[in-house]
Amino acid sequence: MGVPFVDGVLDSRAVRATGAAIAAMQESSGALPWFPGGKTDPWDHVESAMALSATGFRAEAEHAYEWSRRTQRSDGSWPMELRGGDIVDPGVDSNFCAYLAVGVWHHFLIVDDAAFLRRMWPTVRAGVDRAMRFARDDGAFRWAADHRTGDMFDNVLITGNASIHSSLRSAVEIARILDEPAEHWVRAADQLAAVFDRWVVDRSVLDAASNHSMDWYYPVLGGVVRGDSGRALIDDRWSDFVVDGLGARCVDDHPWVTGAETCELAMAVESLGDVDRAARLVESMQHLRDDDGSYWTGLVFSDGKRWPVEQSCWTSAAVVLAADAISRATPGSGIFRDIVRGGVVSGVPRLR
Repeated sequence: MGVPFVDGVLDSRAVRATGAAIAAMQESSGALPWFPGGKTDPWDHVESAMALSATGFRAEAEHAYEWSRRTQRSDGSWPMELRGGDIVDPGVDSNFCAYLAVGVWHHFLIVDDAAFLRRMWPTVRAGVDRAMRFARDDGAFRWAADHRTGDMFDNVLITGNASIHSSLRSAVEIARILDEPAEHWVRAADQLAAVFDRWVVDRSVLDAASNHSMDWYYPVLGGVVRGDSGRALIDDRWSDFVVDGLGARCVDDHPWVTGAETCELAMAVESLGDVDRAARLVESMQHLRDDDGSYWTGLVFSDGKRWPVEQSCWTSAAVVLAADAISRATPGSGIFRDIVRGGVVSGVPRLR
């Protein structure tokens, strides 16, 4: 397996160093916090584990997935936030419940280990089925719930729903490999895709877009808006969010570019076939790179100050995953590109 790279920007040695920086932040429990001593949430934890897989840190990645398996609650969920193993926010996020499927599918594509897939299957199944309880009759997924009472918040978030689509498609692929039933997940993914069909012409179908760039590009990254519609969506707000030579803003009303959003946007445009623009985005945010291969979270470009003053695990992870999407160095490089309407582009056979 190769190590990701971006021609003229990052060679494989530099990307491997970023993987090592992520591994250095891992807690003994296997958790991958935002930064040493910081919070851990199930979504960013998985994204960071994916970067470990892509840079050859297999044992560390599997230690992270074991943390997910071990800390899953009996109802299939994880707390929204932990710190040093202690629960800070016990709430249930539908996207957080489902997202493990993306990471497990990605790791399997890279390592081709049937035992790993079988070991993680009960955890993936329980998480996705917990997320399914948030589905509305129209196919959209509510955001979150109070863990104590089970009361759900009615918000149907753009980013969360787009991400759940990628999780459902990944979960279906895992079930296909293992010859497990998944027809209910297929139906849910198709219904959710239909929600985004309606959303493209009527933005009231989901909650109004926030000022965060994620609500702009995630429908493309999650595989529910592609082709001409995806290109039009990206072009529509490109000038609102992208700052030439610096990267993408996190929010549209502040002079603040962030590395993770820049690299996720790069993966989104790469999934539309624009590899050159994806590479330029990754190049534009290299001012955030530290000497050890880690990345600072963002830059307030109006005064030239890095903020927040932290080297975040998930920012480094986004760089690795974007580099892999661009270079197609690993068998997992298409984890977002190949998640499309109607399924996943995959030639992986069932296990024998």
